[in-house]
Amino acid sequence: MTASDAAHPPQTDAIAYCADVGGSFIKFGRAYGPGMVAVEEQVPTPVASWQGFMDALAGLIQRRGAQLSDLPLAISTTGLFDPRTGQVNAANIGCFSGHDLVTELSAYLGRKILIANDADSFALAEANVGTGKGHDVVMSIILGTGVGGGLVVGGRLVQGAGGVTAEWGHGAIVRTSVALPGTGEEITVPRFACGCGQVGCTDTIGGARGIERLHKHLTGDRCTSYDILDLWEADDPIAARTVGVYIELLSEPLAFAVNISGARIVPVGGGLAVRTALIEELDKAVRKRTLNLYPKPLVVPGRYMKDGGLVGVSVLATQQ
Repeated sequence: MTASDAAHPPQTDAIAYCADVGGSFIKFGRAYGPGMVAVEEQVPTPVASWQGFMDALAGLIQRRGAQLSDLPLAISTTGLFDPRTGQVNAANIGCFSGHDLVTELSAYLGRKILIANDADSFALAEANVGTGKGHDVVMSIILGTGVGGGLVVGGRLVQGAGGVTAEWGHGAIVRTSVALPGTGEEITVPRFACGCGQVGCTDTIGGARGIERLHKHLTGDRCTSYDILDLWEADDPIAARTVGVYIELLSEPLAFAVNISGARIVPVGGGLAVRTALIEELDKAVRKRTLNLYPKPLVVPGRYMKDGGLVGVSVLATQQ
């Protein structure tokens, strides 16, 4: 659990500074062990200025005890992190472009820098101190604005080529039509353009914006994901049709990812993870499609939906 409520533990007990960098804010604190994070301050992210970003981190450290030069800074960030180049590709933080964050921040701040992206940080948190604790292979997924994922084996993060692992949201959905369970209605699968440059990726329908896009395609109506799911939970037949298609399209690539990774549990983070009824239906559909038989729920809400980034990099710092 996070130590957010703790009254400022002694600085000498800390093992690392931690920062969760998003497109709007930097959340900052200190880690005292895996899953033990004192969240202490939040400042706006200087998304357009690299110097401003470095100065923001320097100021956060200075206010928390700059004399502890031996403490590393563990960063969870939005975007894709490439451990070979130290670069982060984050569409909403333009100042990262062209910079080796590991090398440049280490030189500027005078300390070791550890970085994982937000989906990987969530995976580390869930696998080590969350719902995946005790499982040797954990594939976490994010159902937020879009779709993301992370893979942890033996408690440690798997980072593939370019830092890309468990990105199950990219690659076109193979199916061309969906037969709705119960009614048998045949629905043509829409092909939406994806930000990655492909067409028809799971990411285009899997997150909150995706279910909204899917609903508009099927009904012509614009609704928020919250409204669609509220109506579905109230047994609205139109919303039920949208959610039925959504579950069918999402469960197949997720089951395929489970078969490939050998995951024993799939914790879910992101805004849609709080809709437990949706996650339960997704879990049932996925388990019908996996090669392995899972007698217990496989796709489950994660424990660290709020502070998964900070908790994850507290684990990362502990493992160094």
